[in-house]
Amino acid sequence: MTSKTYWLEHAWLDTHVEPGVALTVSTSGSAAGQDGRIAAVRTGVPTPPPGAEILRGLTLPGLANAHSHAFHRALRGTVQVGSGTFWTWREVMYSVADRLTPETYHALARAVYAEMALAGVTSVGEFHYVHHAPGGTPYADPNAMGEALIAAAAEAGIRITLLDTAYLSSGFGQPPTTHQLRFSDGDAEAWAARSSLLKEQDHARIGAAIHSVRAVPADQLETVARWAEERRAPLHVHLSEQTAENEACLEVHGCTPTQLLALHGVLGRRTTGVHNTHLTAEDISLIGGSGTGTCMCPTTERDLADGIGPAVALQNEGSPLSLGSDSHAVIDLLEEARAMELNERLRTRTRGHWTAAALLRAASADGHAALGWDEAGTLEPGALADFTTITLDTVRTAGPLPRLGAETAVFAASAADVSHTVVAGRHVVRDGAHTLVPDVPKALADAVEALRG
Repeated sequence: MTSKTYWLEHAWLDTHVEPGVALTVSTSGSAAGQDGRIAAVRTGVPTPPPGAEILRGLTLPGLANAHSHAFHRALRGTVQVGSGTFWTWREVMYSVADRLTPETYHALARAVYAEMALAGVTSVGEFHYVHHAPGGTPYADPNAMGEALIAAAAEAGIRITLLDTAYLSSGFGQPPTTHQLRFSDGDAEAWAARSSLLKEQDHARIGAAIHSVRAVPADQLETVARWAEERRAPLHVHLSEQTAENEACLEVHGCTPTQLLALHGVLGRRTTGVHNTHLTAEDISLIGGSGTGTCMCPTTERDLADGIGPAVALQNEGSPLSLGSDSHAVIDLLEEARAMELNERLRTRTRGHWTAAALLRAASADGHAALGWDEAGTLEPGALADFTTITLDTVRTAGPLPRLGAETAVFAASAADVSHTVVAGRHVVRDGAHTLVPDVPKALADAVEALRG
């Protein structure tokens, strides 16, 4: 075991910006996952100690992208032609999913995760449901697609929680469509048997997901919830993203999707509802009262015209908030944080629903907790040595006093202002360049081209 020192010109220490901070980081022999941790934090260090790595600007805890569908990155731009609805967008998404192989998915995900690292993301929650070959035939390795994603994250230098997803039907009581056959294991017991074969690694943890109440029959929800409970693993679920889902659930089950999940033991402190957009007052109480988290994905929710979820009410009821880039219309967690506040301002015509500090927490510590990385998301001794630095001298960030760095980061900066990303004590991004993927734009272009019909 060795150690190194990082000198942070300015650091966000959960409540305030501190100038001149020295972090001592324990390191070991390999790249992305070898659990490097912060050994010591010293404040009041006005000049860099001898031999220290110097990070100019504002250093934050690494950002957590709590909801990702990596292959949706291939849709960027394409789905902006003409108009349409969520459901027509979904048909374009299926056409891309049809062309994925373990090899092409690995290449795309590696590039997407590298793009995330360039945006300051150190952990991703991959909501993964493309399990089998087209037509539903399992690969020789039944987890070939999931393993490709885990390998891609390692090669891009970030941590991953693979949220292996049960996706069993096309709607309430309806069998999978032709497109969805490769998503389905047949039933929840078969899903559980396959998912149990996945192994955690230093950089990778395994969680579970219920795609939605329309995609997992009600009598099989408990199987997925029990699998996650036995492993004390994160459990995520798309929840009330669309009013059509709510209406169908009411018609079939006589209750809302949230009420259905509560009835079958899905809600709880290790569960995160993704979107939580169209909720009743009772839904909000059930989610908050059970400690179930809420992952907001504002750039996707506005891109798909889903609506603005009741994030303020959910948090007030006890639901921790996290953030995700979901369909990757953009990959910018600072924009997601900013959009959550600005959406509320537009909806309510009032300002100041969250402080910059609260929004940064949603983008970091609470996002990591939602992914099962409770030891990440803060700059303190014992925490994982995952952090990112934002420059304070670009056209977007120049001018404000450094002590207003949190406000500058959330309300002015963008992913383009990230200069350094460190994971497990090692540079993954240095001076704006990825250290493991030499040409990320080309990697993205090549991977998307390979999937173009």
